[in-house]
Order: sequence, then C-alpha cells, then structure tokens
Amino acid sequence: MSRIGIEGRGESVWLGFFLYAVLEGFIPLCEQRGERERAARYKAYREQLQQALESAGWDGAWYRRAYFDDGTPLGTREGAACQIDALAQAWAVLSGAASPQHARQALDAVEAHLVDATARLIRLLAPPFEDLTPHPGYIQGYVPGVRENGGQYTHAALWVVQALARIGQLDRAAELLTWISPITRTKTPEDLQRYQVEPYVLAADIYAEPPHVGRGGWTWYTGSAGWMYRVLLEEVIGFGIQEGRWLTLRLSWPKAWPSYRLVYRHPQSGTEYRIVARRAGTRAEALLDGQALACSSGCLYIPLSPDGTVHHIELRAPLA
Repeated sequence: MSRIGIEGRGESVWLGFFLYAVLEGFIPLCEQRGERERAARYKAYREQLQQALESAGWDGAWYRRAYFDDGTPLGTREGAACQIDALAQAWAVLSGAASPQHARQALDAVEAHLVDATARLIRLLAPPFEDLTPHPGYIQGYVPGVRENGGQYTHAALWVVQALARIGQLDRAAELLTWISPITRTKTPEDLQRYQVEPYVLAADIYAEPPHVGRGGWTWYTGSAGWMYRVLLEEVIGFGIQEGRWLTLRLSWPKAWPSYRLVYRHPQSGTEYRIVARRAGTRAEALLDGQALACSSGCLYIPLSPDGTVHHIELRAPLA
C-alpha cells in the first residue's frame, strides 16, 4: 500500500496496534536502564494511541485498515475495496490494545468476511482492489485475488490463527492451521494439481479468485514458515521458555487432539524434556519424572535443569 500516506498525513491503523505492542516491550527496558522520563513519555503516548485506535480505528464491527492523506478511510463497510483487512483485526488482539468486546467482534468479522470454508483460505482483505481512488499503491497492480490483493497471504493468516488461540479458541485455531499446512492442501492428486507448488513447502500466498482458487504462490521465499512453527508450538500447544530459566506449558490443548508428543532439548546444557500429553481419566494432572506438579492458572512452570539428563513430563486431561 505504497501510496497511502505518501504525502506524510496518512495513518495506518494496524501499524498503530503494532507500535502499541512494541512500546509494551520497550517501556520495561527503559525502566530497567533508569530512563524514567523516556518510560513515562512512552506510557503516556501508548495510552493516547490506544484511545485513538479505539475511536478513529473502530468502524462499528471491525477495525479500519488506514487513512489516506486526504482523510479517506480504508477498511470501512462503505468502501468499494478492502472493506475489512485481516492484519488490523489480528493485531488488535495480539497487541492487547482492543477491548475484549471489540477483540471478539473483530475476529468474528474475520470469520464472516475473510475465512472461506469451501476453498479453505483466510483472505488478507476483501473485496480486492480494482481501480480504487484514491490509489492505494502497487498492491492494486496485482490481479484481484492474487497475493496481497485479496488472496491468502500466509503471514497474515497465521496471525489470525494466533489471535484466535490467544482468546482461547484453540479448536478453531488448530483447524485453520491445518488449512494452511501444505501437507493437508495436497492430500490427493487433484489437490496437488490445484496447488501447483511443492507439497512440502509452505507457500507465502494462495490465490483466491477463479479460475485459480487454491493455487500456491511464492514458496521457500517466506518468513511465514517460521511463524507457522511458532504459532503451533507457542499458541496452540502452549509451550514456551520464560526468561531463559523456566519451561512453561499450558495444561489445555485442542479438544480434537487425543494426544501430542514434544521433545525439547536445552541448547546449552543438553538437558532433554520429553513431553507426552494425553486425554485420560476424569481429572487434569501433571507429572515431572513421576512426581506430581502444581500448576498456576492452567499453566506449568518448570525450572530448567542444567544436569544434561533426560526428564519426562506427562500431562493428563479429562476425556470429557
């Protein structure tokens, strides 16, 4: 969208959410360094930014995408193109800036307008750009439904999945993640003929308009593969490393999964953690090397050991 704000007066709503998230990380850093004035200034700006996002950014059922230099909004229900954009909705949730009500409304809007169950796609925006004035930039040079212009842009699709997992919709997040996987997109010869790219590499984009619905775009050349791994591991499964000292693990996982296995090897000590999660019995419990573990708010905090041996973590969740 290279012409939105080209004169320096336009605004990006989704980058506002991104800046909100960035400031959340920088404010504690400033405080740790003793830069109190800077931290206070960032806090004040962050509060003003949140108010602007919730007022000028909200369109009534979802968040707008941007404003052109002349004040024309993009990402509004009355627009001829890009009435809704996945980036703004996902980052409204991921940044933590959106109110709980607006966060859920925004993701409901993504489900209603951007998730295509027939084609198993999560479109970046809809409807695509075509002869829009003001001109949004080189995105309009793509054929409608191809790449960023209304196709599935996998980077953004994974942020949608991450946002769904973040608000607790683990089953839906896991389902949409299987849509994105090249393995499930190429189950049959007909699927592979439609996809037309390597069945073992994540595609950066997938076309969303006839006659090329389901055709993959760029492969190998995408950072979304790393995001798919992170979303699966950190958001859907709930695995993480905190402060380099703790292994964290959520006690819940998608109900459609009867079990999962995960092995983590600490890069410095070589200590290995073999995690097995299964649905069994009538109550939730967690064991470390056979000993019961206490959990806090549905999450385990296990101190990382430097002993270089193998440890076994077992999670059990009720069948019902």
